[in-house]
Amino acid sequence: MTSKETLIAQDAEHPVGASLLAKASGQSASSFNDKTQSRAGSLLQGAGPTLDFSEVSLTLGRTTILDKVTFQVQPGSVHALVGPNGGGKSSLIKTLLGQMPHQGRLSLQWPGEPGTIGYVPQALEFDRGLPMTVDDFMAAMCQRRPAFLGLSKHYAAAIGEALERVGMQDKRKRRMGALSGGERQRVLLAQGLIPAPQLLVLDEPMSALDEAGIQVFERLLGDWRAAGITVLWIEHDLEAVGRLADHVTGLNRRVLFDATPKLALTPDRLLTLFSTHPRSAA
Repeated sequence: MTSKETLIAQDAEHPVGASLLAKASGQSASSFNDKTQSRAGSLLQGAGPTLDFSEVSLTLGRTTILDKVTFQVQPGSVHALVGPNGGGKSSLIKTLLGQMPHQGRLSLQWPGEPGTIGYVPQALEFDRGLPMTVDDFMAAMCQRRPAFLGLSKHYAAAIGEALERVGMQDKRKRRMGALSGGERQRVLLAQGLIPAPQLLVLDEPMSALDEAGIQVFERLLGDWRAAGITVLWIEHDLEAVGRLADHVTGLNRRVLFDATPKLALTPDRLLTLFSTHPRSAA
């Protein structure tokens, strides 16, 4: 393994960025922010890594969740992961983020020094009475300073820029619990931009977005591709995947296809993918 390759193992240390991901990894958000404060100024930094999944398997009890999953995500590409509920998509993401034990090899090959991984979860529910504004949430996710002390000068500009890019600049003082589901999803997209990621993992980011939010997301995808950021994107909207992804992997416990959208999203392959018991790969 070279110095530019990160091997994801159950006990591996791997560089990650957003505070949500830091919390998911069981490590303190401040430890990640210490390493990445110098990157907070720009929301677009390219040079994304190559992702290699090689015979990655996951078994919980007697249930096989992932069965020798093998595919590669090219650097700087938008790579969609599609499949039925329960097919192992989120579990595969958790292995990438170091949250699930697995067999096989999962590695990140960086073009230079290991960079930052951003993560945008599918949804985040808030108690409507919780006195946490959008600014408070962004502060808690992105900076080391306690959120109740307000935005630090170091992150204020980057947070403002991120919220502007997702169309939430005018709602910074609104409570998170008072936002619509689509507005909260936009805020989650904004937090995934700080510090600037080189690899961005998206778990069904369009699920709660309204039409205006979908337009924002599609514009962001174009920006990330232009910046050379590697994007791994779980998505159920196959029409959007067909228009926006560079490559598509169909996963139902194992890889059933791995191709460009034109070749992947055919009726026969989709029928096989969404069958209860997956047949042999087409």
